[in-house]
Amino acid sequence: MTKSTKSRILNFISLLAIILLIVPQTRQFIQVWFHKGFSYVNQSSLIEEVNRSAIANTRWILKSDKNTTLNLEELKGQVVLINFWATWCPPCIAEMPSLQTLYNDYNEKVVFLFVTHDDFETVEKFKIQREFNFEVFNPITEIPSELKTSSIPRTFVINKNGEIVIDESGAVNWNSDKVRKQLNNLLLE
Repeated sequence: MTKSTKSRILNFISLLAIILLIVPQTRQFIQVWFHKGFSYVNQSSLIEEVNRSAIANTRWILKSDKNTTLNLEELKGQVVLINFWATWCPPCIAEMPSLQTLYNDYNEKVVFLFVTHDDFETVEKFKIQREFNFEVFNPITEIPSELKTSSIPRTFVINKNGEIVIDESGAVNWNSDKVRKQLNNLLLE
């Protein structure tokens, strides 16, 4: 193969990649695929005890897609996983299957709060399309300052003492042995 032919093939592949990233129908698929791969590298880690902070204002009220109201104050003494996400967010979409699997196994022991600003009609379509069954919440009152985020996905795990013990941004594989061990240890505290 000549240098000119190699150059044409490389140019064609580059042009094809650019076109695929411009077209909305393929762009999201490629982004989700990329973030799913990245989620296996981005691992959850516990915050050292001396660096943990407690949530000062636990009077955070949320409304669920099942039309129930929840106050964070009611969850004292429990392990809570809070995931901020959106239906349009590729890294959120990439990590959701692992969160669903973790939810399936731990929803009787850990409180899962999947928090979004998306309307519940959009959320319901998203959940049906992807066969998710977790409960989703919209914030009604202001989010506690310790949990405010400017990027999604962002996931916090709060221990029974109300301290943030995990704070991860970006797609993470939440269904890993490491996360399960972390949750099991938190449940034993």
